[in-house]
Amino acid sequence: MQKTTWFILACALLGTSCAQQQKSIVVSNPTDIAREELVSIPYAEFTRHFQVDSIFSVKLAESEIELPYQLEKRGNTVPENVLIWVPVDAKGEITLSVTKQDTKPAFKTQTYARFVPERFDDFAWENNVLAFRMYGKALEGRPDDAQGADVWAKRTEELVIDKWYKENDYHTDHGEGLDYYAVGQTLGAGDIAPYFDNKIHFTKHYREYQILDNGPLRTTFKLSFEPEELNGQTISLTKTISLDAGQHFNKVIIDLENQQSESTPVVIGLARRGESESQYDYNESNRSLAYWEPDIQGHGQTGTALILPEDPLTFIDNDSTQFLLSTDIQQNKPFVYYNGAAWNKGGQVTSADEWKGFVQKQVEKINTPLVVKLK
Repeated sequence: MQKTTWFILACALLGTSCAQQQKSIVVSNPTDIAREELVSIPYAEFTRHFQVDSIFSVKLAESEIELPYQLEKRGNTVPENVLIWVPVDAKGEITLSVTKQDTKPAFKTQTYARFVPERFDDFAWENNVLAFRMYGKALEGRPDDAQGADVWAKRTEELVIDKWYKENDYHTDHGEGLDYYAVGQTLGAGDIAPYFDNKIHFTKHYREYQILDNGPLRTTFKLSFEPEELNGQTISLTKTISLDAGQHFNKVIIDLENQQSESTPVVIGLARRGESESQYDYNESNRSLAYWEPDIQGHGQTGTALILPEDPLTFIDNDSTQFLLSTDIQQNKPFVYYNGAAWNKGGQVTSADEWKGFVQKQVEKINTPLVVKLK
C-alpha cells in the first residue's frame, strides 16, 4: 500500500511525464514473414495520445534502440501521418516508447525524387534498393523516345540519382550498378495505358509534377497528364507514386477522368525480352505477375512484377514485346496497383524462383498489414 501511495504521489508531482512514459505503441505481425517496413499513425491521433508536437523520439521499449520516423505531409503544411520504420519477427510483436525531445533526431535519407530538366524532363526517384524514372515532354518526338517506366539496377544503399545524372555515364557499371533496362515502345517496368480494341494507346508524357513528400523514409509525388483524345474519348489522368525505404515495390494510385465514359479499359505491362521460354509466373488467385528476365549483355538479370490487389484481371500473353494485365478503371474511383523490380547483382534476389517467392510474400504483406495499437 505504501509503495502504491508513493507512486501516485510521484506521478502527481511530475505532471504528465509519468503518464507519457506509460503510453506506448504495440505493433504485431500476423504473418509468417519477418518484416521491416513503415507503419503509419494519424498525426493528430499520435500527438494527442503522447502529448507531443513534431519533435520526439521513438524507441524499441525493450532495447531502447532508436527507430527512424518521418512526418508525412502529402503536400500539405501540417503533417497527416507519422511514419515509423519497424522490424517485427514472423508472428512477432514489439512495443515502442515515445518521448518528447528538444531537438529533432537526424535520420539518414533513404528515399528521394526530383525533376531532371537536364535530361529531357525525366522524373526520377529512388530508395536504398532501386531507382526508377518516367519520361517527360522534352523526349517526345525524338528518335530515342520511350514510353513506360524505367528501372535502374543498384548494388549500393547510397542514393545515386544526382551523381549518375551529373556523371552522365549511368549505362556503365562503375561498381554501384547501372541503367541497362530497355523500355522502348513498351510499358516497361509496370506502367499503365488505355487499351481500346485490343490495342495499347500510349499517352503523351507527363506535363506537371508535384513532390508531396521527399524522404527520409517515404517519397511520394504526383505526375499529371493533360487531356488527350484517344479512340474518340477525352482522357486525362494523374499518377501518385510512393516508394518506401528498403522496399522493392512502388505504390501507384491512378486517378483517371474520361469525358465520354464511366469506365475506361487499361493495361498494365512488363516489357519482355523475346526469349523462347520466358520465366514468368501469373498468379490469377492473388492477381500478381512476376517476370525474370534473361541475362542482358552480361549486365545481369532483372526481375519485374505487378500486383493488383482488388481488381478483376485478364492476362494477355500474345504480345512478344510485353506481358499485359487488362482491367477497367471506374470514373472518380482511385485505381491502386504496385510495380516492383529486383536485380540479381543486388544480392537480395538472385533467381526466378526467389523472385516468384519474393513477389508472393509482398502480396501477403499488402493483404495483411502490420497491426498498430496505441496504448
